[in-house]
Amino acid sequence: MASSPSPSAPPRPPNLTDMGVDRSRPLVLVDVDEVLGLFMQGFGRFLEGRGLEFRVDRFALFQNIYRPGEDQHLAIEEGKTHFDDFFRLGCGDMEPAPGGVEALRALSQRASVVILTNAPGAGRLARARWLGRHGLDYPLVLNSGPKGPVAAGMVAQVRAPAAFIDDLIPNLDSVAESAPAVSRFQMVADPRLQPLAPTAPERHPRIDDWYDLRAAIEAAVLT
Repeated sequence: MASSPSPSAPPRPPNLTDMGVDRSRPLVLVDVDEVLGLFMQGFGRFLEGRGLEFRVDRFALFQNIYRPGEDQHLAIEEGKTHFDDFFRLGCGDMEPAPGGVEALRALSQRASVVILTNAPGAGRLARARWLGRHGLDYPLVLNSGPKGPVAAGMVAQVRAPAAFIDDLIPNLDSVAESAPAVSRFQMVADPRLQPLAPTAPERHPRIDDWYDLRAAIEAAVLT
């Protein structure tokens, strides 16, 4: 779910060999927030600890933060401050999405898994610790802005099919533009967000259950 302002120039893709990724295997690129982790739930608890409310009444982030009893959401800039603080101080309390750990463990037996997430740079250590604590200690790539360019740069290094999983249509569209051969899947883990999330099934199949998503990824890149 999380996103950051677009950079002025596309980020340079990491060298997969340097990250210990076998370039002969299929590549599975996976987002974190609302895909592997229940971001909105964790962020909501964090905000409650600061005397604020997180109301899930739209598929948005900063426009859902309120002071109790108020009808106007918090100023966007103030919301961004809490967002950055959550990554540094509170994201360790985020729960994993049901079935995600097990699905990636199974996929990693035959494919290379890389975590591709948009998160503030200051939150890298906390994010890596969260992933490791939940058995998701796969290579981690922090991105800023559209994910297509960095995804394409990584996919170009492998000699096998690739898949990309994200909750946000703009990121899925970005990968479709930069790396059209990649199989793309939309996943929205939080049941409260599922009916609110924009979707484009004609471009990106949407599967909100990790058991079914694992089967779809296997069919796309492992057969």
